[in-house]
Amino acid sequence: MSDNIYQNDKTLAYPLTKMNFAVLVEGRDAHAAFSEVTGIEASVDVVEFRQGNANSLAPVKIPGLVKHGNVTLKYGYTMDSTFKTWIQECTSETRNAMPRHNVSIELIDTNAAAPDQVVEQANGARSWILKNAWVAKYNAPDMDAKTSDVAIESVELAYEELVIPN
Repeated sequence: MSDNIYQNDKTLAYPLTKMNFAVLVEGRDAHAAFSEVTGIEASVDVVEFRQGNANSLAPVKIPGLVKHGNVTLKYGYTMDSTFKTWIQECTSETRNAMPRHNVSIELIDTNAAAPDQVVEQANGARSWILKNAWVAKYNAPDMDAKTSDVAIESVELAYEELVIPN
């Protein structure tokens, strides 16, 4: 299996554990597969005001700032060291400027092939792009040799803009 999860023909090799989301960090050529993605959201603040000479006592409502929550990505394993390097650069105490990148999250069609075959991407059927994203938090897996649980790592991304392609 190659160093990253993408093969030359831009298909996704079946990960070591069952994953349903492919993540690409643009500008770094970093790839990873995740089993859980939570927190993709956008909300618009409601600004209320009343003009001093208005006849109505009800306020006028206008749209304010658009805010985004942090996205949490959970996975069991990634073979791509470039993605891990980006995590390290963002969470290092000795970093320079925060390494921000656009991050694409795409559904993987896990029903397209048998587990030992190549699983193709969902052809952009459902994807999300996080603009100017950076790693805000990293959680290492709990280590307990008495259990056979999968070691789940999680990465929390902060971002400035959400793009949902058609």
